[in-house]
Amino acid sequence: MTTRQATRLTQYARGGGCACKIPPGELEEAVARLVPDHRPDDLLIGVEHGDDAAVVRISPTMAIVATADFFTPVVDDARTFGRIAAANALSDVYAVGGEPLVALNLLGWPREVLSIDLAAEVLAGGLEIARQAGCHVAGGHSIDDPEPKYGMAVTGLADPDRLLRIDAGRPGQPLSLTKPIGTGVLNAMHKATGEVSEAAIEVMTTLNAAASRAALEAGISCATDITGFGLLGHAFKLARASGVTAVIDHRAVPVIEGARLAQRAGHLPGGRRRNLAWVAPHADFGNLSEEELLLLADAQTSGGLLVAGEVPGAPVIGELVPRRDNVITVT
Repeated sequence: MTTRQATRLTQYARGGGCACKIPPGELEEAVARLVPDHRPDDLLIGVEHGDDAAVVRISPTMAIVATADFFTPVVDDARTFGRIAAANALSDVYAVGGEPLVALNLLGWPREVLSIDLAAEVLAGGLEIARQAGCHVAGGHSIDDPEPKYGMAVTGLADPDRLLRIDAGRPGQPLSLTKPIGTGVLNAMHKATGEVSEAAIEVMTTLNAAASRAALEAGISCATDITGFGLLGHAFKLARASGVTAVIDHRAVPVIEGARLAQRAGHLPGGRRRNLAWVAPHADFGNLSEEELLLLADAQTSGGLLVAGEVPGAPVIGELVPRRDNVITVT
């Protein structure tokens, strides 16, 4: 880990990354009124289960994927912030089995306190990641905002018969996780101390493209990405939508180097306790320590895919079983 001297973008935001999401319980209460009584046949993935993107069939062989994602800085370096935010937004397309086509920038900037040159660096970072994904960037929208915010609205394409859905999990399927967890606690450490975790940045700027394609090639049809609700929260959503129970072996969950040390040093982002409180009434945590549970509930930024099936190179961290009294069991 290193410490960099620069304008500290994280000091201009109350939260950071996907940890600044509205708490899951409050969000679900607000979104519930948007669920239609009947979903149109061409709306293949809508708002019902909190999937990562909307999918609309436009022909027998083609569907449009649409999503938007933005957040406050998780790192102080402007270009790195742009790269992370873009990778996170593009992840929603990969999480449903799509390929990104075009993105529009979403920028909020405190123009009286942070230079426009820094904003340009954020946008340059976003463009860099979009180019890696083969995704066009064509304009966008900006506002003068007290807190810096950046992300993208992304449109993609998918095969309507080969989608990754949050409600398609079935008993007997293994659960794979394609990235290690721990970005939340490492980002909290960075904000508090300025210390940079290169391992966390590598995780957050890695596209989920290869993992998504590998899942589709393996015939998998159920996945979600791990972001602000933590591994426990997103596993809960997948299991609940699929009518199964997710059993997670906490010892099998990969953790980013340095995350446990940062947690023990007292870098505890607030979002993880909200995530844990949301899942707890529906879970059996056995005798697992609070330290381990808080790490499993850690709000992730640009995390990996949680996949119902085996993805080459990704660790299996549990399985789906027939629905029990609890939607989540951690062993």
